[in-house]
Amino acid sequence: MAETLHIVGGGMAGSEAAWQAAEAGVPVVLHEMRPKVGTFAHRTGNLAEMVCSNSFRSDDDERNAVGLLHWEMRAAGGLLIAAADRHRLPAGGALAVDREAFSAEITQRLRSHPRITIREEEVTELPESGHWIIATGPLTSGRLAEAIRAATGAEALAFFDAIAPIVHADTIDMSVAWAQSRYDKGETEAERKAYLNCPLTRDEYEAFVDALLAAEKTAFHEGETAGYFDGCLPIEVMAERGRDTLRFGPMKPVGLTNAHRPGDKPHAVVQLRRDNALGTLYNMVGFQTKMKHGAQVEVFRTIPGLKNAKFARLGGIHRNTFINSPTLLDDRMRLKSRPHIRFAGQITGVEGYVESAAMGLLAGRMAAAAIRGGDLPPPPPETAMGALVHHITGGADARSFQPMNVNFGLFPPVEARGGRRGRKDRYLAYTERAKAAFTAWLGRKRA
Repeated sequence: MAETLHIVGGGMAGSEAAWQAAEAGVPVVLHEMRPKVGTFAHRTGNLAEMVCSNSFRSDDDERNAVGLLHWEMRAAGGLLIAAADRHRLPAGGALAVDREAFSAEITQRLRSHPRITIREEEVTELPESGHWIIATGPLTSGRLAEAIRAATGAEALAFFDAIAPIVHADTIDMSVAWAQSRYDKGETEAERKAYLNCPLTRDEYEAFVDALLAAEKTAFHEGETAGYFDGCLPIEVMAERGRDTLRFGPMKPVGLTNAHRPGDKPHAVVQLRRDNALGTLYNMVGFQTKMKHGAQVEVFRTIPGLKNAKFARLGGIHRNTFINSPTLLDDRMRLKSRPHIRFAGQITGVEGYVESAAMGLLAGRMAAAAIRGGDLPPPPPETAMGALVHHITGGADARSFQPMNVNFGLFPPVEARGGRRGRKDRYLAYTERAKAAFTAWLGRKRA
């Protein structure tokens, strides 16, 4: 019988790693501290709980890097992407899911797998032997984080991540708001109306920005500094960068027509995306915040259409810890100083649900291959997974290393054919090349 693989953390990366290793014939013990030890952001003890957005972002696998990553995970038999497909919600061109049904399925599938054992316990030390994957994510417990720092001899980097509020649908004023996806994206009527839109005039927008800037915010602890990840900036931080920043970000009014007043062009728009299959909850898109809860209710109710809004969850902020992977990890995602330990997910410096799950998929497969006496190299850097692995294990500058979503800037450049390429053609060339390379990688003989 094969040796056991131990995985710490039952989030996106840990859940996917456990599934991949178990499907390869390796017994797995998945250590998850919840629900015995809670976190700021989690609400349940389920595995792969979505704590921020309910979106896996764009599903366009021809001209979008994260859509390509979806394609690669489907091709590799990814558990999480398959569950996301089954619990998909209308969201235009995005892959949004019913978060509760999604995590419930992942939990059930892993608990019922004959080669997976789940232990509800907190791991506080790095093991000295065995085969391990650390996939504890952005909310790694304090004691384990200290153990990682002690073992690596390096300070873990950190930034602050913020969570967006969720609104009860029946408290949104639909005589003001209207249903429409930006640019009417989507193949079905439901997808083309997957978002609710709240319009603001210039005066309403200016008043909103004033209220946002004046609102009471969550204070940082002594000695902490605010190093936000640019892809998840709190809205008040964006507003501090300029009064029109929000209008060119999450509140941009382009691609939308007010169904109630088609002739009026909104100065800004707040979008809300369906958060569950019943359509009873909506997520305020891009509205992650560090305002105190009372201030959030007061400020958000100034938005037209949300005057009487009731919130299923208010926004929040938490410390998000990750390691300096380019310095600490090899290209098999192993800790150089302790190669029996691999790291996967957001703790490695990838950002996003899909990216975290993809790194879990690779770590699980690599660990399973090693346990069975083989070796699995990472996918080529021309692929989405390979580009991410290359970035976190040596491609990024360790001195300025920060969390990164998958994007075509991480890929080796595509050479022009027959003259200069347009952007859309260039992106298509990236994805065509990646699909061929990933298919070849999947066909490798593995132990």
